[in-house]
Amino acid sequence: MAETPQRPTDFQLIESYGDGGFRINGRRFMGSVIVFVERAELWPVSDMTGVTADSLAPVLTAEPAPEFLLLGCGPSMAPVDTTVRQAFAARGIVLEVMDTGAAARTYNMLLNENRRFAAALIAVA
Repeated sequence: MAETPQRPTDFQLIESYGDGGFRINGRRFMGSVIVFVERAELWPVSDMTGVTADSLAPVLTAEPAPEFLLLGCGPSMAPVDTTVRQAFAARGIVLEVMDTGAAARTYNMLLNENRRFAAALIAVA
C-alpha cells in the first residue's frame, strides 16, 4: 500500500495577500516576503527594480538549496534581469516567474509535494 507523504508540521501557509502585505500562518507581514516551507521573512523589495541577486541572497545562499523559486512580480508578470537568472542558474535553482497572486496560490498547492522550494513575493495593494 502506498502512503501519502505528509507535509511538515511547521510549514508556512499563505492565508491571504493584498493591502500591501500577506497573512502567513496567522501572522501579518506588511510588505514583500520571502517564504520558505519552514519560515517566512520580510523582503525589502517594493517592485521589480529591487529584484536583484543581492536582494534574493536568502534564497541563493540557502542550504540545502531549494529546487526552485516562485517569483511573484506584483500585480502582473514582468521581465527578470538577466543577472538574476544567471545567479539562479549557477546555483541550479529553477526560477519560475508569475504575478504575486499566482505565485502565492502555486506555493500553497506545492506544500503537499514535500519538495524544497521558496517564494519571493512582491506585495500588492
